[in-house]
Amino acid sequence: MLEISRKSNLLEQDSYRYSLQDVAEPNLYREMFNYDEVPKVAFNHRRVPISMPEDVWITDTSFRDGQQSMAPYTVKQIVDLYKLLSRLGGPYGIIRQSEFFIYTKKDREAIEKCMDLGLQFPEITTWIRAKKEDFKMVKELGIKETGILVSCSDYHIFKKMQMSRRQAQDYYLETIRDAFEAGVVPRCHLEDITRADFYGFVVPFVNEIMKLSKEAGVPVKIRACDTMGYGVPYTAAALPRSVSGIIYGLQQFSGVPSEMLEWHGHNDFYKAVANASTAWLYGASAVNCSLLGIGERTGNVPLEAMVFEYASLKGSLDGMDPTAITEIGRYFRDEMGYDIPPMTPFVGENFNVTRAGIHADGLMKDEEIYNIFNTKKILGRAPGVTVSKTSGLAGIAYWINEHYGLTGDDKMTKDSPIVAKMKEWVDEMYADGRTTSLATKELEDKLKSLYQQ
Repeated sequence: MLEISRKSNLLEQDSYRYSLQDVAEPNLYREMFNYDEVPKVAFNHRRVPISMPEDVWITDTSFRDGQQSMAPYTVKQIVDLYKLLSRLGGPYGIIRQSEFFIYTKKDREAIEKCMDLGLQFPEITTWIRAKKEDFKMVKELGIKETGILVSCSDYHIFKKMQMSRRQAQDYYLETIRDAFEAGVVPRCHLEDITRADFYGFVVPFVNEIMKLSKEAGVPVKIRACDTMGYGVPYTAAALPRSVSGIIYGLQQFSGVPSEMLEWHGHNDFYKAVANASTAWLYGASAVNCSLLGIGERTGNVPLEAMVFEYASLKGSLDGMDPTAITEIGRYFRDEMGYDIPPMTPFVGENFNVTRAGIHADGLMKDEEIYNIFNTKKILGRAPGVTVSKTSGLAGIAYWINEHYGLTGDDKMTKDSPIVAKMKEWVDEMYADGRTTSLATKELEDKLKSLYQQ
């Protein structure tokens, strides 16, 4: 049969109808996932077209996946961070949704306080166990959408759930019907999709979800979950690890619209951001992230990273306020006691700080030489230097100018006498065996003493 594709507006063959393969033994892809070896990346040289949706956005899981990896957040912390998320996402809701737990009194209080703020974005959603009483709880809280777990790899179906594929599918579909009955929109979390039999289970199962959705007149979102971080962004990589193949396949063979398709990745192999961007490029409208990437094991896709991926791909921040990222980083550090590694992009203490004198010399001449973009304008953080044995005259002069806000004729240069005296003192400190950078208070005290001489 030939049908017009809504995406390409071309006649396409509609003969690829995949049926559930209810196998007796699990397909564990042992050629890729030999547990005693590093997982292998296979290529089959099948390429799919880039098809980025007109509208793409970010969803947040900081209060769900993020909370699973830290001490539970207080109600105040959740509300404060939710407000910062709303500010960061801007008036057009580029950060579209944020998901919450609902099981404790504290969880429900946090939801109610966030809802009382009356903010349009991010929309509050939840994640629940697939039980009727949980759907009822979601409905009573006045929440329209919830995530439910529909694990799709044989690792989960056979080993964890101890079911057959048919049994798992029937159980999941009944759960979706329960959501419809409760008046809640389900978001199906296809857990461990990067180890799943894509054409033997994922596609036929999602086909059944789409059929139920159409019959009920209720939209169902599909979240492709790279639970173990096995996804790869490489062109022509083979399934089940190909991110582009997964996104293309869910659209082409299961008819999932871009706006109903979401990617949820983990960073076990340092590919979380690249994989999320790939999901956008190949047709998913949403990528699910957490603040600072905090989440299970190595974490989720860092939300702040995708803010800049969005701006890079779209050519605009579209109303987002990235200075909120700096405030979020400070909040985690100062209010929550979270130790952010200093080299962490955008939020780390040293992300735009240089220690090398030659770099500081470049910053003095034109900060664009050694700064990724105008971090003072975009993030509210000017580039900086730390003073150490490699700083040189330029590094010391730059530190003085930035720390004291000196401009115009007041600015220090490498030739300023006070800079030369500071350099002599710094050299003496390291000649005596010092190995650490000089603290701000030390530098301030020394400058004060030099001016008093």
